[in-house]
Amino acid sequence: MSELNMISAFRLLQAADDFKARLSGTFAAVHGISVNEYFLLLHLKQAEKNRLPRVELARRLHVSASTITRMVAPMEKIGLVDRGTGERDARMALVVLTDTGAEKLSEAQATFEDHACYLFEDRWSESEIDQLSTLLGRLVSGAPGNLT
Repeated sequence: MSELNMISAFRLLQAADDFKARLSGTFAAVHGISVNEYFLLLHLKQAEKNRLPRVELARRLHVSASTITRMVAPMEKIGLVDRGTGERDARMALVVLTDTGAEKLSEAQATFEDHACYLFEDRWSESEIDQLSTLLGRLVSGAPGNLT
């Protein structure tokens, strides 16, 4: 069973890397954002008031707070996100989704959906995709900011 677990984990990582690599080229060429920037925008869109503290974004994206700071700087310059402060603590640095960022996210979501359809539709039945989604959901059930 240990070898099967290891093989399954390798295949999961390989499939995720392959999908992300295919998506990266399209996102950069068509939308001018990276896959990680897409996920950052998606987390902001799903957050209350479309804003999150930088440290929470770092936790959700599994990166350091300094990586979030480096990611957000160019996104601020092109108007996808803005800076905010906490309502109770003005020292808390928030990242806020702008209208421009929400529009870019909407455009990129259509591309993501197209790639997801291409990934599954010609290989798997709808019930198999549903079963895979359920199983993967169990893997990430405790993840911070679980995207659905």
